Amino acid sequence: MRITSIAELEALVGPPMPRAVTKERAALVRTDRDWLALSPFVLVATADAEGNCDVSPKGDPPGFTHVIDDRTIAIPERPGNRRVDGFRNILANPHVGLIFLIPGRRETLRVNGRARLLTDAPWFSTMVVEGHRPLLALVVDIDTIFLHCQKSLMRSQLWKPSTWTPDALPSHARLVKTVHGATESVEDLEAYYAEDSYGRRLYT
Repeated sequence: MRITSIAELEALVGPPMPRAVTKERAALVRTDRDWLALSPFVLVATADAEGNCDVSPKGDPPGFTHVIDDRTIAIPERPGNRRVDGFRNILANPHVGLIFLIPGRRETLRVNGRARLLTDAPWFSTMVVEGHRPLLALVVDIDTIFLHCQKSLMRSQLWKPSTWTPDALPSHARLVKTVHGATESVEDLEAYYAEDSYGRRLYT
């Protein structure tokens, strides 16, 4: 049966625990700053003016997210595939949702807010990695921030190496060849995506 109302949803899942309701904050506290200083990875969720959604992963050395003040953070942008789907969405609809992960930690830090894009600011100098300045930065004005519970990562056993099966699927080069219809040969794609050669292009 399809759920069509908030009342039906609440009747099914039940009321939230009191501390789940009260855990939201409107500004960073010391623990949040510590979390951001240790996090090397964030998922950025956006939607365009029509509600079409996108989730984009961003990663850099731990602490890559710059804290401007207690209500504002900035995430550097590095060279990628240049689709910039999420940034296109932000230009039409500034609302974003972020999930910051720390490898090995089961909980996550969630941030909801409104974003804008900047190409320069005094703090860009703190975002230089391997001599490369970010192309731009995603600046997020925080509406709400809170730690999310551990259950999803416990269920998934995400951080347990014994559950990892990276070779269960074909290599990325073979996926690009078969799924994307790439014109290059598998051998050329394997050379392009090899860790040593692909890794040299992370910031250029």
